[in-house]
Amino acid sequence: MNCKIDYQAPAGLLKERIILVTGAGDGIGRAAALAFARHGATVVLLGRTLSKLETVYDEIEAEGLPQPAIFPLNFEGATLKDYHDMAETLDKEFGRLDGLLHNAGLLGNITPFAQYNPALWEQVMQVNINGPIWMTQALLPLLETSPDASVVFTSSGVGRKGRAYWGAYSVSKFATEGFIEVLADEVEHLGNIRVNSLNPGATRTRMRATAYPGEDPETLRTPEEILPTYLWLMGPDSRGHNGERFDAQPPR
Repeated sequence: MNCKIDYQAPAGLLKERIILVTGAGDGIGRAAALAFARHGATVVLLGRTLSKLETVYDEIEAEGLPQPAIFPLNFEGATLKDYHDMAETLDKEFGRLDGLLHNAGLLGNITPFAQYNPALWEQVMQVNINGPIWMTQALLPLLETSPDASVVFTSSGVGRKGRAYWGAYSVSKFATEGFIEVLADEVEHLGNIRVNSLNPGATRTRMRATAYPGEDPETLRTPEEILPTYLWLMGPDSRGHNGERFDAQPPR
């Protein structure tokens, strides 16, 4: 679905909302966190590299935006207790959660499945799907407390149509698409939580450069240029959209 690519977000779109962004240290996560803050949200910056999170924190502070929070966490080694401890901390600090952007991801290797390393496969699945779903389970009570909560999982074109050599990354994104349908159906009756997937498309990030080393990055949109759909999904204008697939830019 390609609607909302040109969405014009009003200045106070996310005022007083509490939004958690995973993979917030750089790339699309950093750009989304800054955009959410600029539209009024208090952003919880989650990622595995504290120094990167601190840099984004400082950027938000320097602009005089709502004071963010930092939560270092690496999906590779995180346990169920870590997710529940995080939920407890957020509950004490904020009392609710209005938005959750699952942006952190691991590419793995672009290689024939016959040569895929099993340990790497498990690592990709842990970061891209297992960790995020257990984090979401831990955060559900906080999302239920919000009057208008949006959960967005990052998908991919190879999570909607399989492609040779994409291995665990592709499979993890297919799992993501299936999971959002399951969870969206389960929360439909609540009326205050929506769960959708978003495919960023070809974007100028380090992951894209790794997957397509011969591609000219200047031909790609920057993370900042694909944010309208992210803002629309996190704001009240996307109410009523649940269990749907969205794209952040037209297909190439």
